[in-house]
Amino acid sequence: MAFIQIDGVSFELRNTTFDFNFLHDYGKVFSVFDQNDSGNISFGVFDGKKRYFIKVGGAETINKHETLKTDEVIANLKKASNVYMDLKHPLLINLLENKEIENGYIMVFDWVDGECMNEHWTYNKHPKYTDEKSAFLRYIRLEPKQLLKSLQEIFEFHKFAASRDYVAIDFYDGSVMYDFENEKTIICDIDLYGKKPYVNNMGRMWGSSRFMSPEEFIKGDIIDEITNVYTMGAAAFVFLGGEKDRDFSKWRMGKKLYDVAAKAVSHDRNTRYQTIGEFIENWNMALLMDENNSSK
Repeated sequence: MAFIQIDGVSFELRNTTFDFNFLHDYGKVFSVFDQNDSGNISFGVFDGKKRYFIKVGGAETINKHETLKTDEVIANLKKASNVYMDLKHPLLINLLENKEIENGYIMVFDWVDGECMNEHWTYNKHPKYTDEKSAFLRYIRLEPKQLLKSLQEIFEFHKFAASRDYVAIDFYDGSVMYDFENEKTIICDIDLYGKKPYVNNMGRMWGSSRFMSPEEFIKGDIIDEITNVYTMGAAAFVFLGGEKDRDFSKWRMGKKLYDVAAKAVSHDRNTRYQTIGEFIENWNMALLMDENNSSK
């Protein structure tokens, strides 16, 4: 293991063979994110006027998944650059630049002021489900209108992605950031989103099981918009219910909304909504019905 320090910011790698001097072309490092299993390491950098988020592939990170080779990490980051360009959207973090560097590859984004809903690197200090400072806990405790608005934006982004022939791979709460001060939702970490047609060639695919459909566990199954209907329903249960415990007793909204989310996560693909647009349409109708029932 190698202990490294840049501009007073410390982190560990498996060795010291990677040259990070290119970071100073963008300014001074003020933050590092080095605990992802993707094999990437990311930095917050400030040039005196503007802040950037720089994702780097090629360094031997401590927590890189054991099945990943360094050249795969670099190839994945190159492929991800196309995803961010194809899915450019007001809700998505903005890619400014992507390029090869010595022994690696980087993606440079605008920095956003928001907190990630799955800040696993902070959970030793602020446990996700119990600590009042946890971003996830503060998010699910937002006023219902705020939380529903944010969730609606997540749905709409994935409707847009589907219109661009993309399927969401490895979407989970770590792909959502929220700016609590400005009540703004940000989508991030969509590196593995892929173009249709998409076939599960892994068996158990990348992702959190809390968000994953049955077909994401079966090699050879088709991954498509119907799969992502499940993903959106699962997201509703993560943020409004009991995550994988989808009993109504854990649900914090009305019964009509619950029924829509439950249909979306049907094990049988044929009984789910067949498009994200259809899911959103039924979600909005159910929301109105629940609001009308609660006002009586």
